[in-house]
Amino acid sequence: MKRTVLFILTAAIATATVSPAFAASNFRELREENLNKVDFDQLREENLDKDAINFDQLREENLNKVDFDQLREENLDKDAVNFDQLREENLNKVDFDQLREENLDKDAVNFDQLREENLNKANQI
Repeated sequence: MKRTVLFILTAAIATATVSPAFAASNFRELREENLNKVDFDQLREENLDKDAINFDQLREENLNKVDFDQLREENLDKDAVNFDQLREENLNKVDFDQLREENLDKDAVNFDQLREENLNKANQI
């Protein structure tokens, strides 16, 4: 029994070490054979000669289909927002001076006073 297990183990180890080397050499040969079957330069040329897209030409054709000046005018004529007018209306709704005064009257921090207090505390230490 031990001999059978030892034989099977030895055969498995031998197969595991020899097979990758054998397979690698076969893959190298196969790769070389296939590389020689295809002329990649010719294939590139054939693909370039096919109906390739000329993006510059396509862009020019599409630019000529749309009149952007007319499109801008149409969009401006629509219910466009007049930001200057809107700004003026909103500025007139708020009294900023009053708002500043209200905010100053609230529990605002007096930084000069706070600085003095902290300096006095530091000097006492």
